[in-house]
Amino acid sequence: MANHTEDAVPQTEPPGVPADSFGDVIDIGQSLLDQGLTFGESLFRTWNLYQIGIAFGIMVAAHLLRAFLGPKIRSWMGQRENWPKWRMRILVVIHQRLRAIFFVALIWAVIWTMREITWPSRSYLLGIIATLATAWLAVVFATRLIHSPLLRRLVRYGATIWVTLHILGLKEEAAQLLDSLGFSIGEFRFSLLLLVQAIALLGALVALARFVSRTTESRVRRSEDISPSMQVLIVKFVQIALYAAAFLIGIRAVGIDLTGLAVLSGAIGVGLGFGLQKVVSNLVSGVIILLDKSIKPGDVISIGETFGWINTLGARYTSITTRDGKEFLIPNEDLITGQVVNWSHSNDFVRLDINFGTSYGDNPHDVRRIAIEAASSVDRVLTSRPPVCHIVGFGDSSVDYVLRFWIRDPTGGLTNIRGNVFLALWDAFEANRISIPFPQREVRMLGEAPSKDI
Repeated sequence: MANHTEDAVPQTEPPGVPADSFGDVIDIGQSLLDQGLTFGESLFRTWNLYQIGIAFGIMVAAHLLRAFLGPKIRSWMGQRENWPKWRMRILVVIHQRLRAIFFVALIWAVIWTMREITWPSRSYLLGIIATLATAWLAVVFATRLIHSPLLRRLVRYGATIWVTLHILGLKEEAAQLLDSLGFSIGEFRFSLLLLVQAIALLGALVALARFVSRTTESRVRRSEDISPSMQVLIVKFVQIALYAAAFLIGIRAVGIDLTGLAVLSGAIGVGLGFGLQKVVSNLVSGVIILLDKSIKPGDVISIGETFGWINTLGARYTSITTRDGKEFLIPNEDLITGQVVNWSHSNDFVRLDINFGTSYGDNPHDVRRIAIEAASSVDRVLTSRPPVCHIVGFGDSSVDYVLRFWIRDPTGGLTNIRGNVFLALWDAFEANRISIPFPQREVRMLGEAPSKDI
């Protein structure tokens, strides 16, 4: 019985963590605690207390400098009206971190002075503080390149913790502690260290991919030799390639073998294929639109009751802005399967028709001449393709005409140009005594005697 009791293992470790891993956690934690206690005791030595006081005084001096010079620098920045936007953004970031910049500059100056006057050991703690402050400041400036707020915080906190542990000489112990908190699935081991490395590395790679893609996009947009549709296609291809490469490189760098996930990813892909048919259809339709150049940014199109010009071509939808300021997001599949009128597909010329009628007492030759002259006098009506006017029928109360004219700027609107031409016709007909008849009918009540005038 006694031997049986001694061989029993106390169940004190957390569930899911092997006994040897739990023991490693205890040992590493005890080592870190001992180092922390030793470091804390060293802070109460005379010269270390002096150095802490000096660091506190430098912090106060940096705060006073920030309060004195901050408004003046801000005022100077406000006078830089012609500077590029990227330079102003850098100045804004620097202005936000003036206190930390002053602190780093002052503490390194104090350290250099103390090492020239006293022994280097008397500025050892100040050197650690200065190195930490410099590293933290560098991390802040580097992570400003990441536009996503969530991703920026994750990378900033992870990088700050890593450089702090590296400077304090605790990186190896911390890595062992994080690696011991994990579990194994076959030959693959998942640990907290792997998760932290994956988040930090993927965040940095995604930020780099985003920066490169934005730089490439700006350069492609400035190229006049590339058509707008090809510009969108090149930008989308570069973005997909960069983000895919960042993901694959990050996963491989942290040691995750993607071949073991092939079967699982295939099953997930089949399920997503059924559930995201419309999304995939819109993505493929967007690529087809970019390749065949049927529509491109800036084109004026009509689809159903929507008339406007294309603002952007997205991966899933196309943004169309109408004359009244509304922005319609049309799925790319609708542009492939539906009937689309592209007013500026091969050229910008658009012909418009206006129907009107005049009295039978007016000479049709004069009516045609006056209508053509009135249309030609309106701005936006092309004189290189002069307007024409034809008789299209003899109505019940009027001679019917059609007036046709051309414009070259459909983005300027169609209703307004039609209205201007109608107004010019009205003025011309009034000046030349040409009447526009309208139907007149006489209503008689049953049993009423007929009029003697008839």
